[in-house]
Amino acid sequence: MTSAMTALRQVVRSPHFRLGMTDMTGLALGIAAWGLVTGVAMVKAGMGVGMAIVLSLTVFAGSAQLAVLPLMAANAPLWVIWLTATCVNLRFVIFSDLWRTYFAHLPRWHRVTIGYLSGDVIFVGFLQRFPKPEPQAQQVPYFWGAATVLWLAWQVASIIGIVAANEIPLEWGLGFAGVLALLGILMAMLTDTPSWLATITACTAAIAAYALPLKLNILLAVVVAVAVGLAAESLEQARKRAHAPRSPGGPP
Repeated sequence: MTSAMTALRQVVRSPHFRLGMTDMTGLALGIAAWGLVTGVAMVKAGMGVGMAIVLSLTVFAGSAQLAVLPLMAANAPLWVIWLTATCVNLRFVIFSDLWRTYFAHLPRWHRVTIGYLSGDVIFVGFLQRFPKPEPQAQQVPYFWGAATVLWLAWQVASIIGIVAANEIPLEWGLGFAGVLALLGILMAMLTDTPSWLATITACTAAIAAYALPLKLNILLAVVVAVAVGLAAESLEQARKRAHAPRSPGGPP
C-alpha cells in the first residue's frame, strides 16, 4: 500500500500529469455535454436511477450506451443489443493494440485500468503528444492526467443528467446539444484519409438504411465503416512502404 501511494504521489506531482489535464480541459466541455445527454437518455428510456448510475460508472462508453438505448426502449432481442454494442466498440481492439506498445511493461491491474479509462479523445491526444511508439517515463502521468479530467467530466455530467432527468424538459433540445458536442469531438479526430473515409461511409450507410427496423441502420453503418477504415488504413500503409527509401545493399 505504501509503495502504491508513493507511486501515485509521483504521478500526480509530475508536470506531465498537469500537461495531460491541460490538453483535455478544452475538450471536457464537449464530453460533459455528451455525458449529460446520455444520462438523461438512460432515464427517459425507462432505466432506473440506480441502474443508470451503475451503468455510467462501469461501462464508460457513451457511444455504445447511446447506440443500445433505442434498442432497449424498443424491446429489441438481446443478441441485437449485444451485437450493436460490440460493433460500436470494435475500435477499442485497435486502440488496445497500440496502447500495448506504450504500456506493455506495466502490471496487469494497471493495464486493465488504462483499458477502462481509454477513449477516443484521450487516444488522439496521447498520440499527438507521443507519436513514437516506445515507452517513456512521462507517458503514464500524462495518461492519468488526461484520463482524470475526461472521466470526471463524463461522470459528473452523466450523473447530473440521471438524477435530474425528470426535471429537464425535452424542449431544452439536449439531444441537439449532444449532437453538436459529438460533432466537435469527431472533427478534432479526423486527421487522416482513412478516418474521413470511414466517417463518410458511416453517414451514408446510416441514412441509406434508415428504414431498417430496430435501429439496425446504426449497426450496419458501424460494420461498413470499420471495414472501409481498416481497408483504407492497410492501403495507406502499403503505399508508404512502397515509397519508403530502401537501404543501401537491400533488395531491388
